[in-house]
Amino acid sequence: QLQLVESGGGLVQPGGSLRLSCAASGFTLYGYAIGWFRQAPGKEREGVLCIRGGGGIANYADSVKGRFTISRDNAKNTVYLQMNSLKPEDTAIYYCAARDYYCSGPSSTYDYWGQGTQVTVSS
Repeated sequence: QLQLVESGGGLVQPGGSLRLSCAASGFTLYGYAIGWFRQAPGKEREGVLCIRGGGGIANYADSVKGRFTISRDNAKNTVYLQMNSLKPEDTAIYYCAARDYYCSGPSSTYDYWGQGTQVTVSS
């Protein structure tokens, strides 16, 4: 069974950092594009960052430039989202998703999804 599992969310103060993990089971992430998306209450799901099968990166949210980075560890079958200088507006459920090799902005183009992990930025 193909599965993605996110972890690493939690409550953090403004200016703090979190690292989210997206671990795959049942298949290898190598060759897949992995995107991170987020959905805040009352808002549509939006793309944040994506790393394609070959390692290239796509940024879909100007608001995270210079603060968030994405990376993958093929040996651990895991993709990470490092989030620094967090702001209250980053509060959302964060999801990872997989599709074949190339990154894509629309969430509807991704085939596999994790269950999400809550990130709350508040003092």
